[in-house]
Amino acid sequence: MPPESLRRCFADAARVLDAFQSDAEAIATVDRCAGVLAECLRAGGKVLACGNGGSLCDAAHFAEELTGRFRNDRRPLAAIACADAGHITCTANDYGFEFVFSRWVEALGRKGDCLILLSTSGNSPNILRAADAGKAVGLTTISLLGKGGGVMRGRCTHEIVVPGETSDRIQELHMLILHAWVEGIEVRLPS
Repeated sequence: MPPESLRRCFADAARVLDAFQSDAEAIATVDRCAGVLAECLRAGGKVLACGNGGSLCDAAHFAEELTGRFRNDRRPLAAIACADAGHITCTANDYGFEFVFSRWVEALGRKGDCLILLSTSGNSPNILRAADAGKAVGLTTISLLGKGGGVMRGRCTHEIVVPGETSDRIQELHMLILHAWVEGIEVRLPS
């Protein structure tokens, strides 16, 4: 890749980040969600996370930051991402791919838990069904969205719609928010 293309890549990422961090309400929502997640964990609840493709990888990364460690040693925190190939392929085969997350939420979610839903478009049928399942179970639902939020906009307890026109830029901000949440959780919970 020519150096000029690389510069454009980094400049575009910086532009999208600047737009996001200039939105005071978005930053306040990130902080508010960190508090919600910390309170869920403090009360003995767990955090569930799901997404498709790269968003699933981000969900899994977020969960391992909580169950493992982030920057400092601390007790492990209850978090799990819907990344089990057996569950996903069984459910997709038996019920359809649109049910892979909702059945998982119905099986594992308990009132007081939090569900994080990642979608760059906000239009994935399996994410929409998971949000509905989470509400039915009594979970606090938090969505990380892009591209205006899509059909998912307004369906969760809390939502953050990041700027960006492409999935890569949206996912970069989603991961930054996920890391900020881990940091915010660690600040709020005793070691």
